[in-house]
Amino acid sequence: MDLSEISVFCPATIANISCGFDVLGVALDTIGDKMVVRKTKGQGIRITKLEGQDLPMETQLNVAGVAGLALLAKSSYTGGFEIEMFKKIKAGSGIGSSAASSAGAVWAMNELLGRPFTKLQLVTFAMEGERLASGVAHADNVAPALYGGFTLVRSYEPLDIVEVHCPPELYATVIHPQIEVKTSDSRKILKTNITLKDGIKQWGNVGGLIAGLFLEDYPLIGRCLEDHIVEPIRSMLIPGFDRVKSEALKAGALGCGISGSGPSIFAFSKGGVAAGKVALAMKEVYGNIGIDYDVHISKVNVDGVRPLSE
Repeated sequence: MDLSEISVFCPATIANISCGFDVLGVALDTIGDKMVVRKTKGQGIRITKLEGQDLPMETQLNVAGVAGLALLAKSSYTGGFEIEMFKKIKAGSGIGSSAASSAGAVWAMNELLGRPFTKLQLVTFAMEGERLASGVAHADNVAPALYGGFTLVRSYEPLDIVEVHCPPELYATVIHPQIEVKTSDSRKILKTNITLKDGIKQWGNVGGLIAGLFLEDYPLIGRCLEDHIVEPIRSMLIPGFDRVKSEALKAGALGCGISGSGPSIFAFSKGGVAAGKVALAMKEVYGNIGIDYDVHISKVNVDGVRPLSE
């Protein structure tokens, strides 16, 4: 079937997952954007509609446009594309707004072209959108958005993505305090050197987390959700972080940390009931502080970007 237009769901993602800075990510199932992409006879990419967020519509200034141009540059297709974007993920929220747009655009274009590119190639195209958004072409958000589930970026040079098993009862609770933390700004405050002691702790947690996911060992997953390198610095940019984390753990969360570069905070729980209790605990903290917030509870999205039926 020769498709000329496709509507897709572009999932939100949690990146870093405490111990896995720039290498670990997971796709969410109930939070995401919608995108409509259609072929055009004219060359290039045009963004014809953008609702939900105040973002640039110029192709070279929009992450979806830049990612799409990267795909076109490697394609034999002589036409172009139009993109309509319906943003539900707020920019600067820490749950992969730019990744959703970048991944959604290249996934949809690849479908319309008959899937000439592999998922790994699509990640490289989507990373160019991330370069525009943050100054760094990182893959920890776009990889799970395209592959679904948990992903590990084993290597950037060459790019090597590993799909990681997800336990069926693992739920994420995400609270987004209504402040903006730009990824580019939150990267600037990070240290460029770490101690060997902290490195050893972090490597142990990454290995343990991967093992816990494959073994479906929920307590092990929880023990490994510790970040000795990035969280102590970035948490200073998020009002109430320590209190939210403490209350989430008291409410039964397996672990809790910063989602991406923040300000969103995520917690993992075993089962939806536990995730709901964690959400109530998180909400109470920000209610007392007086900061507006959004809360999401989601299973893991094992499909990633997916087509929407109209």
